[in-house]
Amino acid sequence: MKVQIYGKNITVTPAIAEKIENKLSSLEKYFIIDENTIANVVVRVYPAKQKIEVTIPCKTAILRAEVTHDDLYAAIDLVVDKLEDQIRRQKTRLSRKNKEKLAMAFVDTESDYDDYDALDDELVRTKSIVPDLMELDEAIMRMEMLNHSFFIYKDAETKEVAVVYKRHDGGYGLIETE
Repeated sequence: MKVQIYGKNITVTPAIAEKIENKLSSLEKYFIIDENTIANVVVRVYPAKQKIEVTIPCKTAILRAEVTHDDLYAAIDLVVDKLEDQIRRQKTRLSRKNKEKLAMAFVDTESDYDDYDALDDELVRTKSIVPDLMELDEAIMRMEMLNHSFFIYKDAETKEVAVVYKRHDGGYGLIETE
C-alpha cells in the first residue's frame, strides 16, 4: 500500500510520515490491500488540537476514519484503531449475512415521509458523485462501511441509478429510477 500524506497548516516531518506509514502498514494483516492502493492521509493542525483523516479505497469498500486529539501521535494511533475496528465489523457482517437474508430485508418503497415538515435550513455542503456500477449487496456493504444512512450507485442489472437506504425499522429500502 502506498501512503500519500498531506499537511494543512503543518509541515509533515519524516518522523510523522514514518509513524503514519508504519501504523497503516499494520492494516495489511487484516485486509487484502493491493500494493497499488493509495492511502490518502490529511494531517491538520488547529490552534488547540490536531486532526488526522485517513481514506483507503479498496476493492470491496472505502475505509475512512478521522480523529481529533491534543497529541498528533495519539491521534495516529486512534485513527488506526478505528480503521481496524471498521475492518473487523465489515468482515463479521460479510460472514453473517447471505444474499437470502439481504433480499428479505428489503421492503416495498412506501412513503415514510408523510409526517416530514420542511425546515428552512440553509445548504451547508454540496457534493458531486459519479455512481459506480455494482450489485445491490455491494452497495449495502459500502454504505455500512462508510456508516452512512444511504448510498447512491448504478445497478449492475438495470444500468440505472439507484439509492439504497437504512429504514428506521432496521431494514433496507431501495429507490430505483426509470
